[in-house]
Amino acid sequence: MKGRALLDRYEATLRGMARKNRLRTLSSRSGLDFASNDYLGLARSRRMAEAVGTALANGTSVGATGSRLLRGNDCKHELLEAKAAEFFGAERALFFGGGYIANFAVLMTLPQKGDLIVLDKLIHASAHEGARAGRAEVTEAAHNDADTVDDSIRAWRARGGTGRVWIVVESLYSMDGDRAPLAELIEVADRHDAFLFVDEAHATGVYGPDGRGLAHDLEGRYNVVVLHTCGKALGASGALVTAPAVLCDYLVNRCRPFIYATAPSPLMAAAATEALAILRDEPERRERLTGLVEFACEAIKTRCGITPSGSQILPVIVGDNARTMALAAALQARGFDVRGIRPPTVPQGSARLRISLTLNVDRVNVAAMIEALAEEWERIKA
Repeated sequence: MKGRALLDRYEATLRGMARKNRLRTLSSRSGLDFASNDYLGLARSRRMAEAVGTALANGTSVGATGSRLLRGNDCKHELLEAKAAEFFGAERALFFGGGYIANFAVLMTLPQKGDLIVLDKLIHASAHEGARAGRAEVTEAAHNDADTVDDSIRAWRARGGTGRVWIVVESLYSMDGDRAPLAELIEVADRHDAFLFVDEAHATGVYGPDGRGLAHDLEGRYNVVVLHTCGKALGASGALVTAPAVLCDYLVNRCRPFIYATAPSPLMAAAATEALAILRDEPERRERLTGLVEFACEAIKTRCGITPSGSQILPVIVGDNARTMALAAALQARGFDVRGIRPPTVPQGSARLRISLTLNVDRVNVAAMIEALAEEWERIKA
């Protein structure tokens, strides 16, 4: 094997993906924003920019320069963690570089050998990867079905399982926009003396008092761990894990993705700290988004006959990969940045448009997009 022949298997895989209409490519931002997770429009807000500018002017470094356990620990990281613990009502908070790595890190570290992790079938890929990188046994439960979670735990105990159980869910699912039955799940967790790990990625900033998320009334419990991403509604980057102090200390001491990674930029810590302040100071942002969601849900039901999710994430299930991408391309050509989502990100046969509602658009924009969607969908179906 010589020269480019070394690359043959990679090229063959890409050709196979192209035949199945699954080949991914990068494209630049253009058109009205119906694709981002910047739900509250904070990424370009004046207050966020000023917070970063002030931090720079006061000598905060752009890069962290090292691991948190070496010289990378900055007062901005510690301030964010203190503010976040207070804001979310948790004992402690720990700042990670992103939501993916935070999910991965927690689930490969906290569940131990002999434990069981029960994953909701549709949870983020990062949770699946982290669970399988650790030492605990892993099983999947039917989506949003607390009874199936309970059955999985009972079956594991009947087979001789004696360790702790970790129930892992998203509070608001990223591709379907539906909510987890948290009240039922915490009952299951309490009944089995289990942990409940809630990924609030798409709920933080949008739901709950002051935007504290859908799990706000569970924070601070001994058996609850929550992940809040900073790169979605908070408009920055990174992620916060809120948990009992002993679990945060354990992560600092035993979590390899935390110990050996260069710390997140202190500027992002400053930005996320400001975002938490904005959530308290500017409730009108959430109110405006709520109104926009209600408007969009009614419009898409009336004009397209689609049953809406009721959240800021509106999936439009097309099914076929090629038709999904053709529909997305048609909307993009009309000035609406709507993206197609295909397997394996979503289950086979459920390729879809993932319409995201943010304060970067208004009702006029939403109405125009839904009208365009209705017209283009009719053309593609024909």
